Amino acid sequence: MKHKVLGRTGLLVSRLCLGTNTFGGKGNPYWEPLGALDQKAATEMVGRAFEAGINFFDTANIYAAGESEERLGCAIREAGIPRANVVIATKAGMKMGTDVNGVGASRGHLMSAVEASLKRLGTDYVDVFMIHQWDRLTPMEETMRALGDLVRGGKVRHLGCSNFAAWQIMLANGIAERERLSRFEVTEAYYSIATRDIEREQVPMLLHQNVGLTIWGALLGGVLTGKYKRGGALPAGTRFSGGIWMPFDTERTFDIVDAMQAIARARDIPVARIAIAWLLHQPVVTSVIFGARTLAQLDENLAAIDVALTTDELQTLDAVSALPPEYPTWKIAEAYRDRPDP
Repeated sequence: MKHKVLGRTGLLVSRLCLGTNTFGGKGNPYWEPLGALDQKAATEMVGRAFEAGINFFDTANIYAAGESEERLGCAIREAGIPRANVVIATKAGMKMGTDVNGVGASRGHLMSAVEASLKRLGTDYVDVFMIHQWDRLTPMEETMRALGDLVRGGKVRHLGCSNFAAWQIMLANGIAERERLSRFEVTEAYYSIATRDIEREQVPMLLHQNVGLTIWGALLGGVLTGKYKRGGALPAGTRFSGGIWMPFDTERTFDIVDAMQAIARARDIPVARIAIAWLLHQPVVTSVIFGARTLAQLDENLAAIDVALTTDELQTLDAVSALPPEYPTWKIAEAYRDRPDP
């Protein structure tokens, strides 16, 4: 397993991160199709991932209404893994329960959310605590001050955000710098070879500011594994059973899958390995989060770490998946056409 520094923290995390939204959720119409793994299966999966070199585990309070955190914490203990040897990232900010204030990034909600997550995880601290989504009702100053208090209190070690725009991350980190608070060291974003939207604004900012990037949606809900067919019906019992909720260009995506299948056939490996490997080749990416419902799926995704794509393969994949020109990106590229890279 390879490792990379998270932002500018000095904390090393594995290039592959085990996502745990497949843990728990039995009987829930949204979470059950993701996996609904019981404790025994969760413990086996965490143990296998750790043995393979993964030290990074991602969860959130909303995953299976808190069950994911409970099972992850229990799995780490049952697998006999020292707490100090793993990096746990969890998130808060989406709606939990029915209380009107049980959502968002206010001081009150964040303080309560961290306490609840620590209890479910069975730990004294969270390595990375993320705001799960932008809260337009709460001033960012309030959010960053609350997060700063959690860091100073030792309950949280590093901060991050998820599903934020580039300007929102810069706003938050500008406040942190001004008030000498801990900043967001990592963002978790929707990114895959078929959904490269963050390359317009976020990626240049993350590289410039040395903010880490972890990925959700790397396989686009299974579409990039090749199991979905162009024009075919969506398989029953999957997250897409009720319709596609992650937006993407369908025809363009299947063109990308076709290109990946050609490379995968030449290497005699599954398509999913190519999709994950492509992300690992992007300099901005710190770690790729993946979930699994079986140990076989886990092992298959782990194998992507060893796929070294050639320059020709990367050029082929970039040509079929590149974003269409958009202002001011095309104008900036034109201005620097005859100038060297910095």
